[in-house]
Amino acid sequence: MLFLLNDVVFDLDAACPVTAADARRFDRLDLDYVIELACELFAEDPMLHHNDPERALRLAWLIADRAPELNAAMFAAPEKNCAPELVEPRFCALPAPVMHQLHARASKGALDAVAADKAVWGRMAA
Repeated sequence: MLFLLNDVVFDLDAACPVTAADARRFDRLDLDYVIELACELFAEDPMLHHNDPERALRLAWLIADRAPELNAAMFAAPEKNCAPELVEPRFCALPAPVMHQLHARASKGALDAVAADKAVWGRMAA
């Protein structure tokens, strides 16, 4: 399964980012808690998905595991070390062809925040 986190496409099928023991431990976390955790992480580092891709991959896996119908999430923080309440989370379910197109663009280095926004979120639209 492909999962878009901000402007990075992760292949969640390539390798499970958590051990079986961690997966059992994470079973107790509901989606609301995972979103709250994500907001805290992106409040600390708005570029988490680039600066710590392993942590971002685990976060994408947690979101997809809690809400299998979703395959895209965006966490927009206004600045580094802001209050977690200021992080704006968005989620959506993109059709498989769109995800494959985004993955192809990312593999060519052609997917950045602006391109992902135009293709998915529309936040920067005039």
